[in-house]
Amino acid sequence: MQVALAGARLVTPGGVREGAALLVSGDRIAAIADEEDVPADIRTVRLDGGWLLPGFIDTQVNGGGGVLFNDQPTLEGVRAIAAAHRRFGTTGLLPTLISDDLSIVEAAMTAIDEAIDAQVPGVLGIHIEGPFLNVAKRGIHDSGKFRRIDDRAFALLTRPSHGIRLLTLAPELAPPGMIRALGEAGVIVSAGHSMAGYEEVRAALAEGLRGFTHLFNAMTPLGSREPGMVGAALEDRASHFGLIVDGHHIHPATLRIALAARGTDGAMLVTDAMPPVGSALARFELMGREIRVTDGMCLGDDGTLAGSALDMASALRNAMDMLGLPITVAARMASGNPAAFLRIDGETGAIAPGLRADLVHLDEDRRVVETWIAGNPSRPAK
Repeated sequence: MQVALAGARLVTPGGVREGAALLVSGDRIAAIADEEDVPADIRTVRLDGGWLLPGFIDTQVNGGGGVLFNDQPTLEGVRAIAAAHRRFGTTGLLPTLISDDLSIVEAAMTAIDEAIDAQVPGVLGIHIEGPFLNVAKRGIHDSGKFRRIDDRAFALLTRPSHGIRLLTLAPELAPPGMIRALGEAGVIVSAGHSMAGYEEVRAALAEGLRGFTHLFNAMTPLGSREPGMVGAALEDRASHFGLIVDGHHIHPATLRIALAARGTDGAMLVTDAMPPVGSALARFELMGREIRVTDGMCLGDDGTLAGSALDMASALRNAMDMLGLPITVAARMASGNPAAFLRIDGETGAIAPGLRADLVHLDEDRRVVETWIAGNPSRPAK
């Protein structure tokens, strides 16, 4: 059955369309038409103003709904995290495992396979953030879990799976040829929590490094004589980079400068979300450490940022309000760019005929009214 969604402004790759309706047939976008041209035999669902955007795609989600993926690397844990983030417009996500033992990595990968088999809405694959990181840029990660990639780890990371597999590592600690071998096995490799300098990053990019995890945070900075990882990321036009736009991880002026230098084509909004998103938690445990939510920040007892309490709808509003971006660009950073990074832009990530009907309706205050995943609607619980 076809349904016409009308009454909201459509945010499309070509710009904002007013007075248009989105025709959805099953799980696909069938067409965009002027409202007066919608055939009379198609049921029209009236949206009360606001914007209709492509659903958000978040490549870094440590937890949500009171659940930390590391603590519950199970089908039910994944289901709870995905449901919590759907309330905020996220229609595609990679549950993210923070550095842990390989047995937990294996359990998490199995949970993602089970979630995809069970068709848990929104689950695209897994992001394994560590444990192949540099202790000097450990952030909130438990450095006691850190290790090098050996044959056992490589076999685990490259075993067959049903979804996308993204790995964050410190490229300076990877054996020569490892990034290329991971890429050839289908793993998307991103750099982060790293002391790699500019030349080391350039070498990693030549090997197939495709992204940078939370740009600016936990990596070597842009300097006058050493451009660092940040400099290499801003220079390389083929890679993608995640940005945590919460006003805490990175100063908005720094973000504006970075986007002015590099452009927005490779920029992705990410949340780095922790269990408080979609829950009333004011504190939680991470690897035995108490993390408190203070003024919108997740902080360890020493003041270290421990992920975020950010959701994707807030990230989009912040990109518009803090960075001065139009909704079309913010939407591309929240949807189209992550889809391109994950190589699924031929399937989702934009409002265009033929793509999957993954959508989010925002009201005039840019709050989530309703989401659709593969054409199936859901409204956030009040």
